Amino acid sequence: MLLPRRSSPAPTRLLSLFLFLVLVVASAQQGHHHHPAGDGVVISQADYQGLQAIRHDLADPYGFLRTWNDTGLTACSGAWLGIKCVLGNVVAITLPWRGLGGSLSQRGLGQLTRLRRLSLHDNDIAGPIPASLGFLPDLRGLYLFNNRFSGAIPASIGGSYQLVFLSLAHNSLDGPIPESLTRLAKLQQLDLSANNLNGSIPPSLDNLTATLQSFNVSYNNLSGAVPPSLARKFGEPSFTGNIQLCGYSASTPCPASPSPAPSVPASPAEGESHGRRKFSTKELILIIAGIVIGVLVLLLLCCLLLCFLTRKKSSGSSTTTAADAAAGRGEKPGSGAAEVESGGDVGGKLVHFDGPLAFTADDLLCATAEIMGKSTYGTVYKATLEDGSLVAVKRLREKITKGHKEFEAEAAVLGRIRHPNLLALRAYYLGPKGEKLLVFDYMPKGSLSAFLHARPPNTPVDWATRMTIAKGTARGLAYLHDDMSIVHGNLTASNVLLDEQCNPKISDFGLSRLMTTAANSNVLAAAGALGYRAPELSKLKKANAKTDVYSLGVIILELLTGKSPADSTNGMDLPQWVASIVKEEWTSEVFDLELMRDAAAGTVGDELMDTLKLALHCVDPAPSVRPEAREVVRQLEQIRPGSDVGAGAGPSEEEGGGAHVPAGDDE
Repeated sequence: MLLPRRSSPAPTRLLSLFLFLVLVVASAQQGHHHHPAGDGVVISQADYQGLQAIRHDLADPYGFLRTWNDTGLTACSGAWLGIKCVLGNVVAITLPWRGLGGSLSQRGLGQLTRLRRLSLHDNDIAGPIPASLGFLPDLRGLYLFNNRFSGAIPASIGGSYQLVFLSLAHNSLDGPIPESLTRLAKLQQLDLSANNLNGSIPPSLDNLTATLQSFNVSYNNLSGAVPPSLARKFGEPSFTGNIQLCGYSASTPCPASPSPAPSVPASPAEGESHGRRKFSTKELILIIAGIVIGVLVLLLLCCLLLCFLTRKKSSGSSTTTAADAAAGRGEKPGSGAAEVESGGDVGGKLVHFDGPLAFTADDLLCATAEIMGKSTYGTVYKATLEDGSLVAVKRLREKITKGHKEFEAEAAVLGRIRHPNLLALRAYYLGPKGEKLLVFDYMPKGSLSAFLHARPPNTPVDWATRMTIAKGTARGLAYLHDDMSIVHGNLTASNVLLDEQCNPKISDFGLSRLMTTAANSNVLAAAGALGYRAPELSKLKKANAKTDVYSLGVIILELLTGKSPADSTNGMDLPQWVASIVKEEWTSEVFDLELMRDAAAGTVGDELMDTLKLALHCVDPAPSVRPEAREVVRQLEQIRPGSDVGAGAGPSEEEGGGAHVPAGDDE
């Protein structure tokens, strides 16, 4: 509770300060007992004051901000609507579609120095855009579209160098486009459409075309020529609605000798913008005084809280609680790889493994989801976040995962694994009701299984692409085995995902470490039904490196034959069918017809044969005969036109059950 301001003698002021601190400590004790869902970190005083200033300046006719009414102890525990924190600092304010009016507090936003995301779109907020937004070094996403903001775009926004998404569309902004936006080297989306902006598009914005993925200045009052790179990269819809704008399409050519039409100089306007927003001497004195007083109060408060915690520890009542709180925040000595964030409005915890990302827990839970597939472990969704970016989210089935502490320890190991041919675990979320979500990069081409067996007609997959997939999959598996000592246990074509360039990335690796023993047994059974399970697993019941190599061999056979391992032929699985065809010396019948066309041209015949020998070596019924994954990589990289990898690589009739591959085809 904040005390009212009044003139009083020094002793009275000291007494008031003492009573204030006592109340805060008492509230801390009460918060300790009544807010177990929090992450154990109290919001910083500066951030608390900033949020209160924002609330003061916003109109809230529907009462959405009524939760912002306590001393701040619950602000970072999910109790304050739309607020996300990391270790006591506000990192996101997400309040779209809330009917908010009023204006944005310049002072309030300027105090949120760790803010990464401000999402207030589709409200009724008016007034100028605060220049203090340009002094937030971590700001990545600014979404203020569909409001009633007016005045010029502050040139100071060019100082938020981390900005990736900037959307100010559908407001009443006027003045020129600040040239300072050129400094936003990481900007991917810039939408200034449907305002009253005037002047020309700064030519220096051409420098952003390498990173910009979306650019829109349509329906303003802009004039002059569109910078060439912007005109080439973005189509007519990005510039239409500006009558005096030219050079962005064939129908809007610029005059050969433009008349000296009056223009709005960029530098003076920006200078005036800076001048209008300089703090007065009185304001600076008040700000400095406030900072000094705040620091002193925080120091006194820390001393009192330290005494309080020491007294609790000496009584032996808080040792376990402190340890549990540290564990709940994911704090480990010397560990900076993961970033823990409270779960927002619904509680829970979101842990990022690649530092600060643009999405928060609520963004993830409220994302538009489309089911991509189901497995024994759970369901995979394609999630579209508020900013339009895509991620893949695997929702693990309930009651098949280990307990929270074991799960988090194993997930921390998986979150540090990075390899070009492994699908990285970017984050995980633990919900208050036991739900567990894993977040990965979205792979646009989907799985290898769908790529081979569910593609449209007349879309052949050439040998070079198939070989790239085989080599990449082998490299990823070798890294798991040799560098991480991890057995996949469920390697199938459905778990090999492809990026835009058809580079493979193995998914689901290490998930067995998160699951119960019973769940892993079910996964092995499912792999057997799909045709990827090594024969010895019917007795072993536990996967190992050799069973992984068997699965890799099946995938290579799948690439060579174009056949799905799930489709048996005459009661034989894919390796048995291939071995039987080769034994009868009808080897050419094995290969996919698309590949045989290349072989007939004399370009890949030897490569096909050598790869087939290696694949049959991998699926040898005798585990001891199968090569290590790193050996598979070595031999695949040696396969070139005219090479002979068969010496020492192909199984003999005794070793491979008659799966000998002759030197040539007898047709």
